[in-house]
Amino acid sequence: QVRINCEDPQRDFSPNAGRITRYVSPGGPGVRVDSCLYSGCELSPYYDSMAAKILAYAPTRMETIRRMRRCLEEFTLEGFPTNAELSYQILYHPEFILGECTTAFLDEHLSELLEFSRKLSESGVDA
Repeated sequence: QVRINCEDPQRDFSPNAGRITRYVSPGGPGVRVDSCLYSGCELSPYYDSMAAKILAYAPTRMETIRRMRRCLEEFTLEGFPTNAELSYQILYHPEFILGECTTAFLDEHLSELLEFSRKLSESGVDA
C-alpha cells in the first residue's frame, strides 16, 4: 500500500493543497485505488494530507513490488507536490526489496533518496 500525501518531501514534508490540474489513476488486476480525486478538484489544507491510497497485491513480494512500481508510473497528480516520486524511489531501494527495512528507514535514507530524485529532475531523466 502506498499513501499519496499532499506533502513536499523536498521541503521537510511541508503540506500542500490546491487545485488538481491533472489526475490519472492506475488500475489493472491486483490494484485498488481509494480516492475521490479528479482533475479540477480542490484539496483543502484543513484536513488529512492523504489524497489517495494505492493498494497492490500479487502472489509474491517481488511481483507486488513490480505491480506497485507500475501503478506509480501510471499515477499522475499535478498541481502541487506529493510524495509519489519518493514512494517510487523507495520501491527500488535494496533494503526495501529484501524486506530488511525498519521504521527508521526514512531517517536513514531520506537524504539519499531525495538527492537521487533531485539529480533525476535536474538531468531531465524521467524515472
